[in-house]
Amino acid sequence: MRDDSSPFSGLYRRTISPLRRYLSRLLGNPAEAEDVAHDAYLRVRPSVENASAQNPDALLYTTARRLAINRLKRRAISPVVPAEIDADRAAATAPGVVQQVIARQELARLDAAIARLPEGCRTVLLLRKIEQLSHQEISARLGIAISTIEKQHARALRLLRADLESASPVTTASPQEAQP
Repeated sequence: MRDDSSPFSGLYRRTISPLRRYLSRLLGNPAEAEDVAHDAYLRVRPSVENASAQNPDALLYTTARRLAINRLKRRAISPVVPAEIDADRAAATAPGVVQQVIARQELARLDAAIARLPEGCRTVLLLRKIEQLSHQEISARLGIAISTIEKQHARALRLLRADLESASPVTTASPQEAQP
């Protein structure tokens, strides 16, 4: 249960609004003012709770002012100024519909190209790229020489590259181009 009669609670209720206004004027940013006020309360709380602070209001304002000055100094040397992020103008974290469709088409083309590889090349490629086995591990698993594994792997990559380069990218034809 929260103790609303503690000295710190009284200090907090009495000073939170004026302290935030003071810090907002000093920093020019209400969000930073809230952060600094929060940090100042955290720093003075032990002194207020154990009654070692003779003038808790002065201690709080002095602590907050010093924290604000430190923040201003950091702001002056930092090339990036923290600012409010405009959600309407911020980049989306998830890919858009167009990017998802393009990625699915590329994956389908890659799956088809892998399926067209000769079986030995396909097996080596999948063990190497999907299961991330070394050439030596693939050699041990399939019971064939490492040099054969290396050749099959190189051939698989060469055939895949040629297949994907020869495949035409998906384009949307205009109605005039579609007519014979």
